[in-house]
Amino acid sequence: MDKDIISGTHNINISQRKSINISGVKKIENFDESEFLLETNMGYMQIKGSSLEIIKLDTYQGDVAIKGKIDSLIYLDTNKKQEKSEGIFSKLFK
Repeated sequence: MDKDIISGTHNINISQRKSINISGVKKIENFDESEFLLETNMGYMQIKGSSLEIIKLDTYQGDVAIKGKIDSLIYLDTNKKQEKSEGIFSKLFK
């Protein structure tokens, strides 16, 4: 495993709300053209926007690059991530 991922290095670079480069990504939990849910070294991160798509994915280094219109970026508590997942499933099975 790479030293950056083990040591917890995590960086974000947003360019003109059109692209975002993130390091320290452990796993992509879920994504579509309007939302990404990533597990990073610093916790879960949710990115919302429109026309979002992955343009680079390096699982060994933990680097992800996304392009599209970026509207928001927030970190979620582990409990909030679970609540969000339960909300999606409860909507599907109602």
